[in-house]
Amino acid sequence: MSTTAYKTLPTIPATAAGPLGGYTVLDLTRALAGPHAGMMMGDLGARVIKVESPETGDDTRSWGPPFVGPEDNPQATYFLSCNRNKESIALDLKSKEGKETLSRLIERSDVLMENFRTGVLERLGFGVEALHELNPRLVILSITGFGHDGPESHRSGYDQILQGEAGLMSLTGSGPDDPQRVGVPIADLLSGMYGAYGALAALLERERTGKGQVVRTSLLAAIVGVHAFQGTRSTVAGQVPQAQGNHHPSIAPYGLFGCRNGKVQISVGSQKLWLAFAAAFGLEGTRPEFATNADRVKNHSLLLAEIEAAFAHHEPADLLAKLDAAGIPAGKVRTLDEVYAWDQVAAQGLLVDVEHPVLGKITLPGPPLRFFDPATEAETTRTAHTAPPVLDADASSIRTWLDEETEARP
Repeated sequence: MSTTAYKTLPTIPATAAGPLGGYTVLDLTRALAGPHAGMMMGDLGARVIKVESPETGDDTRSWGPPFVGPEDNPQATYFLSCNRNKESIALDLKSKEGKETLSRLIERSDVLMENFRTGVLERLGFGVEALHELNPRLVILSITGFGHDGPESHRSGYDQILQGEAGLMSLTGSGPDDPQRVGVPIADLLSGMYGAYGALAALLERERTGKGQVVRTSLLAAIVGVHAFQGTRSTVAGQVPQAQGNHHPSIAPYGLFGCRNGKVQISVGSQKLWLAFAAAFGLEGTRPEFATNADRVKNHSLLLAEIEAAFAHHEPADLLAKLDAAGIPAGKVRTLDEVYAWDQVAAQGLLVDVEHPVLGKITLPGPPLRFFDPATEAETTRTAHTAPPVLDADASSIRTWLDEETEARP
């Protein structure tokens, strides 16, 4: 059972199915990148059938601690984070029976997701050509570590390795000699997000052409895809960006600042905001060292010292109130328990209660998308969610469905 006390969740009307109601996603993925993509599709109303290895299931079922639940049937919270709104069936894909069941599932699915190493699916007898022989309308999403081709496509891809290889760690940390990983497996999560929206785009195109296609992405591509202004700083300006802690490299002041008994974050992203900020805290906004954003970036160490001197006698709560009164975007750094107890998080539907067959009622971080009827402005967001499944929990109902579908076909 969940032991943390959370605020009461808001009541939001649930839509019957969600935008992807009626679509079936076959999720052959494991670990995080692919399962996150599959969960996104499930959150949107698709039926997501998770195919797992017999006995052990998805790797993340054993990733812990923490584990929760009874000692003889512990559940990994890692697995719970990326598998809501799915069904589970265990198949030995090297066996004749497993291959036959998978083939039947492929014939009846709209999307197949996989994140095997390059060539594995082909060796199992389910390469792209074989998949489209079974179902020409099938959209195939394939996620790898370093990409499907190129000189290093054979390498296994794990999140922290790719955070380093794709440059993200060189941008993250207190300075150039302190590379740090992001606190969540961001390469996995981003590649899953890119994969999900690629699969949706392919489904839209299928509505025009009647044919499915292959969508490919990788952890490497996902990180490079979000280099943003740091990327063009390198490719266009010819500079090599480096980590510089909790302050923005191109906007000042923008970052984490000390005050009495704590820290606050501010974002002064325009000249108008700078002048308002300077006036509120007794700084000389037009002095030559601080006159423009470029000046403030150039003289950042001096700027930082003057701001923290101005903040030194303010407690965090009082300082945030003063910043808000001056119209300056600001905030504090919350721990996750504070985040999940925050009224604003609950108001956005970012917590969902589900009934788990082993754990009972548990609270999960919820989907980030909301939907509204433009005519009535009524919210149509799906709120009826299912817990991450125990291994092979839905095998019987899935096989019954396959049999019924076979009988119904002419």
